[in-house]
Amino acid sequence: MEKRFPSAFVISIFLYSIIFSTYTYAQTNSIINSLQSKIDQRILDIKNLEKEIAEYSKQIAELGNQANSLSASIKSLQLTQKKLETDIKVTENKIIEKNLVIQQLGSQISDKEDNIEDNKRIIERSFATMNELGTKSLPELLLAKDSLSDAWNSLEEISTIQKNLSDHIEQLQQSKVNLEANKKATEKARVELSTLGRQLNDQKKIVMETAKENNFLLKETKNNQTNYTKLLATRQQQKEAFEREVDSLEAELKIAIDPTLIPASGSGVLVYPLNTVRITQYFGNTAFATKNPQIYKTGSHPGIDFAAPIGTPVKASLSGVIVASGDMDQSGGGRCRAYGKWIMIKHNNGLSTLYAHLSLIGVVKNQAVITGDIIGYSGNTGATTGPHLHLGVYATEGVRITNLSSSSYCSGVLYPLADPKAYLNPLSYL
Repeated sequence: MEKRFPSAFVISIFLYSIIFSTYTYAQTNSIINSLQSKIDQRILDIKNLEKEIAEYSKQIAELGNQANSLSASIKSLQLTQKKLETDIKVTENKIIEKNLVIQQLGSQISDKEDNIEDNKRIIERSFATMNELGTKSLPELLLAKDSLSDAWNSLEEISTIQKNLSDHIEQLQQSKVNLEANKKATEKARVELSTLGRQLNDQKKIVMETAKENNFLLKETKNNQTNYTKLLATRQQQKEAFEREVDSLEAELKIAIDPTLIPASGSGVLVYPLNTVRITQYFGNTAFATKNPQIYKTGSHPGIDFAAPIGTPVKASLSGVIVASGDMDQSGGGRCRAYGKWIMIKHNNGLSTLYAHLSLIGVVKNQAVITGDIIGYSGNTGATTGPHLHLGVYATEGVRITNLSSSSYCSGVLYPLADPKAYLNPLSYL
């Protein structure tokens, strides 16, 4: 019995491919477009909220010039509260937006998987037919036809099915590439979602702490400017007394510092710990620092200060390990006027970095961090005249995490004592 080329097969392949692809594309595209519309709306909402935050931050910075005014301090705290509450709204919208992105990627992954299975079926059927045709030589195929025209049509159909097979193999390969890309994007989005979840919890804690600070200030001053001025004067005295203690302790360390064990000045090994950088106080003058290029010659400030509203994410300037952290405000009956909440990271290049005056610490001792990880949030803890971040850089071999057991103001707290030669100018490495 004569085997005839199944022309209907070619037609069925085209129809199946076109109908199935058109239906699934339209269905998936509708879902993706709907999700994209929701994503776009969330992005717009986030931008509008970020404009509010920028305005709050501007007003807080302007009030910082009136640091000795009780009314300005209270208003600053109130604005900070609003700014932090808006931070929370931004994070909540980012979480919703990220979930929508994950749903959208899920739809695309499902579509790619269906497309891969569809192409596999068509390829299998095409190969089966090609194998069947392969049992005949070209002369046999020509002789099996009633006319040369029929034979020519059969050859064209063979060419068509070969082209269709090639197209589906190419589609299959591209679908696999796209599927892998979508899976990686989904994994990245899930990591970002997890980070946003932790950030949201942190922001809620900071709001509570800021409210407590506001209540404490009102209670201590009884809403009276004279009382507030006295409070500031007392705190300044405590700060200076503690600094004298630290200077005395550090002068006794006399640790040899090998300059060959730290990066060269200007090497740029560190990144800025904040997304927005505005320096409000530079590095002061120490014996070791005079050898570095950028020197603040009017004082002895052991780091640099950045303007940063309370609740601003603080990032690790370089990968390393958390060697210590502390909350100095919890000791000495509120008289320990120093770094407040602080974190120190030891890096593997001979440097250590300190992040101080934080509102919240987001890491624990011995935790490994990588460059850019959020380790805490800026604040107004410790000896400050307004919210900011203090960044200190040290030669690691010259710093000692010390329990200040003999301190008059900070007895029992941890503090990063350092030989004066170990203090480095952060701008030499940023």
